[in-house]
Amino acid sequence: MPRKLLLLGHRGARRYAPENTLAAFDLALEHGADGFEFDVRRTRDHHTILCHDPKFNRLTLRRSTLKQVQQICAKADEMPSCLEDVLDLYRTKAFLNIELKVRGLEPEVVRAIRNARPRNYFVSSFLPGVIRRLHELDRSLVLGTLAQTRWQLRRWRRMPTDYVVPQFRLLSPELVEKAHAAGKMVITWTVNDPVQMRRVAAMGVDGVISDDTKLLVKILGA
Repeated sequence: MPRKLLLLGHRGARRYAPENTLAAFDLALEHGADGFEFDVRRTRDHHTILCHDPKFNRLTLRRSTLKQVQQICAKADEMPSCLEDVLDLYRTKAFLNIELKVRGLEPEVVRAIRNARPRNYFVSSFLPGVIRRLHELDRSLVLGTLAQTRWQLRRWRRMPTDYVVPQFRLLSPELVEKAHAAGKMVITWTVNDPVQMRRVAAMGVDGVISDDTKLLVKILGA
């Protein structure tokens, strides 16, 4: 179990900087957060790319090459980062929650993690097939299962994961107790209200993800 409550930015400090960018990640750390969550997709030519939505500047990522994505960026700092770059930059100085948004990029993610060897991380997804495939490829990976609905939450016991990651409205003291009894840690998202921050912390969760890292650290920081 983590020795203290993990405070993580949702797509970085997205309330203060563009989400899933190095600027948002750096700002989350400057605010005092332990790390951040971010989203990974892939291009048609099998490059990982940080983006929450299926499209970037109206370009459908899974149908586009990395070069095509680069060509629509007017400036170098507008180009989304790739997973490898983020791991290289933050592997020793931030807790990383790597969320995979799509199927098919599991081999690239496994390779990137093996090469970078991040100190503190887990890979999560709403897609159970993605988690199972990652586990098949490398059983040493630290994995988490995401849940936004009670139906999704039911499968946490069956998943080969170390983390249970429910939306905060699904939380209960009983869930946290059962997950801990099963040897799993509980990280909840996305908590932006001071009252809710204190409520979920009181339930004994191991980490909280928020859009507002400045507020999160103010309310729950040591």
